[in-house]
Amino acid sequence: MKQKLWSDREEALRNELKAMRKNAGLSQSELALKLEKPQSFVSKYESGERQLKILELEQVCFACGTSAHAFLKDFSEQYLEKNA
Repeated sequence: MKQKLWSDREEALRNELKAMRKNAGLSQSELALKLEKPQSFVSKYESGERQLKILELEQVCFACGTSAHAFLKDFSEQYLEKNA
């Protein structure tokens, strides 16, 4: 049996980051431009090729119109509700 590279919670977090970007009406390229990063930066954290540092998460959330605190609070509540 193949071992999973990412936990279910990490995968759910990546999915929520992608949904946040889409809900903000941003493409990967548009978000990358706001972050002053290459498009591959967004692609890699959304696909799980890299993890975000906490300050990067804060920048991504801000660029999408929210705070890291609000994003993580909502994510934690939704994840716990779905997996209770």
